[in-house]
Amino acid sequence: MGVTIDREGHEHPGFLWRNPEPAKAYDVVIVGGGGHGLATAYYLARNHGITNVAVLERGWLAGGNMARNTTLIRSNYLWDESAAIYEHSLKLWEGLEDDLGYPILFSQRGVLNLAHTEQDVRDSVRRVEANKLNGIDAEWLGPDEVVKICPIVNVSAQIRYPVQGATYQPRAGIAKHDYVAWGFARRADEAGVDLVQDCEVTGFTVDGDRVTGVRTTRGEIACGTVALCAAGHTSVLLDHLGVRAPLQSHPLQALVSELLEPVHPTIVMSNAVHVYVSQAHKGELVMGAGIDAYNGYGRRGAFHIIERQMAAAVELFPVFARAHLLRTWAGIVDVTPDASPIVGHTPYENVFVNAGWGTGGFKATPGIGWCYAHTIAQGEPHPYVAPFGLGRFATGALVDEHGAAAVAH
Repeated sequence: MGVTIDREGHEHPGFLWRNPEPAKAYDVVIVGGGGHGLATAYYLARNHGITNVAVLERGWLAGGNMARNTTLIRSNYLWDESAAIYEHSLKLWEGLEDDLGYPILFSQRGVLNLAHTEQDVRDSVRRVEANKLNGIDAEWLGPDEVVKICPIVNVSAQIRYPVQGATYQPRAGIAKHDYVAWGFARRADEAGVDLVQDCEVTGFTVDGDRVTGVRTTRGEIACGTVALCAAGHTSVLLDHLGVRAPLQSHPLQALVSELLEPVHPTIVMSNAVHVYVSQAHKGELVMGAGIDAYNGYGRRGAFHIIERQMAAAVELFPVFARAHLLRTWAGIVDVTPDASPIVGHTPYENVFVNAGWGTGGFKATPGIGWCYAHTIAQGEPHPYVAPFGLGRFATGALVDEHGAAAVAH
C-alpha cells in the first residue's frame, strides 16, 4: 500500500493516508471529504503551496456521492460557461493518472446522447454546433452511424421512441470513482494536508462578517478560511450561518447488473426514455436516470424508479432483457434553479461555497478542485467559475442548463 509521511517526517508504511487527530487551528478548513473536497486540498498544495489544511469528513473519505455516482465524464454542455469548466475538467482527466501517480481506470470510450423527436434533433444539432465553437469534440450522427458506434442500440422504427440520431463526444468516458478519490487523498496527505474522518461540522464561531472557527463532533477548530464542499448537505451548513441559498436536495438513484461479457462499447444516454447505460470495467452495467421528484436525504432505491429505468434500458438494449439486477442505491444531489453550480463567495468574508452541481459533480472533480483552490488561495473566483457565483440569483444572470445537459448524468 505504500508509505505515508506525517508532519514530523515519520513514516507510516501500509496505509493509504494518515488518520490524524484534528489540530487546534488551520489556515484552511474544507468541509466535505468527497471528490471535490479532496481535489481542492490537493490543488491547494500543488498549485498554491498551501498545506496547513484540514479536510473534515463526517463519515469516511469519499463515502457520500463520490461512492454513489455513475462515473460518467463528458464536457458537451450547451452554454459557454458550462462548457468551459467541464472541458477544463476533461483536459485534467486526460492527464490525471500521471499527475496523481495512481491508476484511476480512465476510459475514453465516448458518449452518445440519443435524439428521438424532431425537437430532440434540433436541440442536439444546436448543441453540437455550440460545442464546436467552444473547441469541444462533438458530432451529429444518424441512426446508421449510431449503430456503428454501438451495435446493440435498438434503432428499429417500431419502438415507442425511434432513434433519429445522436450527438457523439468521442473523448468522453468513465473512471473508477474510488480510485480517483484515493489518488487525490494520497497526494494531499503526502503534502501534509490532514484528512480527518468521523468529524461532523455542527456549527461555526462567527465574529462579525468572518468565521473564526468550526464546531465539530471532535472539538472546535480555529481557521483562517472555510471552504464548503458538502454537496447535498450544503444548505444545512449554510443554515448554521444564516445564509439562504437556492438549493434543493434530492435522491438520485442508480443500479448495476450482474457481471456480463464486454458487449457495450460506449456510454448511451436518452432523455426521452430517461436512462443512461455504460458497462463498467468488471462487466456490470451501470444505469441511472433522473432525480427523484421529492426532497430528501434517503440513500435508498425506490421500486417505481427502478422499474422505469429497467424498462427504458430494455427498450433501448433488447440484448439486456434477461440480465439480472444486482444492487441499487441513491446519492443526495443538490440542485439549483438553473441546474448550474454555485461556486465562490458567501456573505462571510472568509467562507466560500462549492455546491449545486446536481447530477454533474463527478465529471467536474479535477476541474472544480483546480478552480476552487484558486478561488480560495487568491480570494477571487477563477475565471471558469466566476459566472457561477451566488449573486447571479439576485441579478438574473442565470446559466440555465435544464435540458441542455440532456439526461441526469
